[in-house]
Amino acid sequence: MAAAPTLPDSLPAAPDTAVVVPPPARTPGYYVRQRLWANRPALAGLVFIGLCALVALLGYWILPDNSPNANNGLVQLQKQPPGFVASLRQVPDPNADSPGNALQVWLHGRPPQVKDEVISTSQRPATTGNTITRRYWLGTDKAGRDELSRLLLGTRISLGIGLVAVLISLVIGVAVGAVAGYFGGWVDSLLLGLMTVVWSIPGIMLVIGISLALDSKGVWVSFVAVGLTMWVDVARVVRGQVLGLRSATFIEAGRVLGLPTSRLIFVHLLPNLRGPLIVLATSNFAAAILLEAGLSFLGLGVQPPAPSWGLMVKEGYDLLGTEAGLWLTLLPGLAISLLVLSFNVLGNGLRDAFDPKTQLT
Repeated sequence: MAAAPTLPDSLPAAPDTAVVVPPPARTPGYYVRQRLWANRPALAGLVFIGLCALVALLGYWILPDNSPNANNGLVQLQKQPPGFVASLRQVPDPNADSPGNALQVWLHGRPPQVKDEVISTSQRPATTGNTITRRYWLGTDKAGRDELSRLLLGTRISLGIGLVAVLISLVIGVAVGAVAGYFGGWVDSLLLGLMTVVWSIPGIMLVIGISLALDSKGVWVSFVAVGLTMWVDVARVVRGQVLGLRSATFIEAGRVLGLPTSRLIFVHLLPNLRGPLIVLATSNFAAAILLEAGLSFLGLGVQPPAPSWGLMVKEGYDLLGTEAGLWLTLLPGLAISLLVLSFNVLGNGLRDAFDPKTQLT
């Protein structure tokens, strides 16, 4: 009888097999963020815009001169150069308004509780009781006001008018463009004619007309007027995109299912326009800041004593030929240029980030 086969003491090990782990699923937004973070100029612009937004939000809380509109000036200190120091005697003002709470200070500033009297402009620190030493890092303007405080407070107006203008232009432009592109026909022809007429009117003329109609030239009128001049750009882009998407398969399927038109437009069409609208919003933000500065320079925008950068450029321009005219024009002009440049490079970065053909590095 044959012996039973014997098994070896150990079985040979199975050959190593490489386990392929599929990469994790990534959303389109992930690649958009990665492409944006890889774009250093756009990231630098975003950081600068963030710093300006922080300054605008903190407002009067961080200003050396936190009086309303940073308007506490001394005629004896007018047109002083950057970095000079003044010794001031502070005398309590019995007629001063109530300083208010923290929220009121944040919104409107803190009314001065003392009257300042100039003692000297020497570099020696003050040592007497009610005497203080104040350094004006960016000098003073023609009214003796702190240029640094007004420059920082001007970010609130510039960013505020840009934000309001972009929101107004998006609301009106998206609504008009989506309706024109989706329905087509006579509706599209009518709304396209309206866009063409508004497009042909200079923005300054529209602002003047709106200001005359509202019989006011205040800050909020400037905000609304600038926004009402910029919706045509948004409407034209949205109309063109909707014209290309209204015959897409998912829209046809929605019509077959009986979905209401409003849902097809606002739930299924407009989310596909998120990228172009974000890019357009950044460019409109920069254009609104430039338009407001130009209008304020001409005296048609924000009115004194509000610290608009365009108005500050105008005040410096009137002093050109004097020693103070150079920095009083250069400083707000540089602030406008840097903020507009930041929005432009951010817009370019967002355009590349939303382009799927852009390679990640």
